[in-house]
Amino acid sequence: MVAIAGFTREQIFAAVQQMYGEVATAPLKQFHFPTGRSACLFTGYPETLLEGIPATALESFAGVGCPFRAGIIRPGDRVLDIGAGSGTDTLIAARLAGPQGRVLALDLTPQMLGKLRCNIALAGASNIEVIAGNAEAIPLLDASVDVVTSNGVLNLVPDKGRAFAEIWRVLRPGGRVQIADIVVSRPVGDKARKDPKLWAECVVGAMIEEDYVDLLRSAGFGEVEILRNYDYFSASSSSETRKIAGALGAKAAELTMHKPVVASSGTARHGWMRWLRPVHLARRAARHGHLGLMTSLASIAACYGVLAVVSALAFMGLAAAVDTLLWTAVIAALTALAPLALAWNVGVHRNMAPALVGAAGAVLVLYAVLARYDWRIEAIGFGVLLGAALWDRHLFRRAIGC
Repeated sequence: MVAIAGFTREQIFAAVQQMYGEVATAPLKQFHFPTGRSACLFTGYPETLLEGIPATALESFAGVGCPFRAGIIRPGDRVLDIGAGSGTDTLIAARLAGPQGRVLALDLTPQMLGKLRCNIALAGASNIEVIAGNAEAIPLLDASVDVVTSNGVLNLVPDKGRAFAEIWRVLRPGGRVQIADIVVSRPVGDKARKDPKLWAECVVGAMIEEDYVDLLRSAGFGEVEILRNYDYFSASSSSETRKIAGALGAKAAELTMHKPVVASSGTARHGWMRWLRPVHLARRAARHGHLGLMTSLASIAACYGVLAVVSALAFMGLAAAVDTLLWTAVIAALTALAPLALAWNVGVHRNMAPALVGAAGAVLVLYAVLARYDWRIEAIGFGVLLGAALWDRHLFRRAIGC
C-alpha cells in the first residue's frame, strides 16, 4: 500500500468514488464543479456533438474540457475512454468511430458504470464495451487501441506517471491521445493535498502544466500539443474552491499527442536537458515561490562569496585577479533585481510589504557599494533583504497551503 501525502491511494480512490457516485445518483445536486448539459456547453462542446446523447448521460457530465477539439478519432478506430462516467464522451466517440469501430469505456465508480450501461442501451449503441478499472492498471492488452480519450480524470489519479505509462502500453504504434485535464501554475501545498475531498474536486491532484507535459514526453509521447487553456473554476459554485484554484493558478487544458511508430531513445535524455536549462530552472523557482529568495542569496553570494574565495586562495599563497568594476556591477545588478523578484509573489499572497522591505534593504546595499562604502551598512542591507525574502517565502507557502 503506497501512502500519498499522509493517506493512501485507496483513500483517494474511495473519495473519488464517493464524489462521482453522487454525481451519478444525484445529478441535480449542486457540486463544487460544473456538471450537466450546461457544463458541456461551458467546457466547449458544440451543440452538434451533443445531438442524440441521452439526457441521462448529459445530466451527470463532469468533464473539464472538450478533448474532441483534437479531431483525432476516425471511422473504424478502437477507442479507449478513461473515466467514461455516465457516457457523454463514450457515446460521442462511438459515433465518430462508426459501426466498424469500437469504444472501450473504462470507469472506477460502480454507480457511474451502472448509469453508463443504461445510457448505452438508451442510445442503441452496439459498438461499446464497458470495463471496470482505473487508469493506473488498465485491463487491456498491449498495443490494443488506436485512440485514448480522457476528460477530467487523470488529475484524480495519484500516480500519473504510472497512468501515462499504461496509456502508452495499450496504444498501438502511431496511436493518438486526446486529453482534457486540470493543471496548475504553482505547486499544491501539503495541507491541501491531505484533503481527499479536494482531490475529488479536481483541484489538488493536478500537476504544474510544464511538469505534466514533461512527464508525457518522458513516457515517450511525441508532438505533445496544448490546444487550449481556460479558467474552468470560474464556473464553480464554491467561493472556497475558486479561491484555492486562483491561488494555485488552476485551469483546464486540452492536449493531444501520439505514440511514435518507432520509439526515440533520446526522449529521457532530452527531458533531463530541458530540466537543466537556466530558463527552465528560473521558471520552476518562480512557480515554487523561490525566485525572490534565490535572487537575494545570489546577490549575497556575489559579494561575500567572491570575497571568501579570493581570501581562501590568498591564504594558500595563490593570487587571483578580480575586476573590481565588473564585480561591483554584478553585485549591484543582482541586488537591484532582488526586490523585483520579491514582487513576483504578490499575486499569490497579496502582500506588498516584503517587496517594499526588500527594496529598502537593496537601497542600503547599493548606497554602500556605489556611493560611500561602509561594510556595516552593506551587511545591514543584505540582512534586511534576506529577511524580506524569507518573509515573502513564508507568506507564499501559507497562501498555497504548505
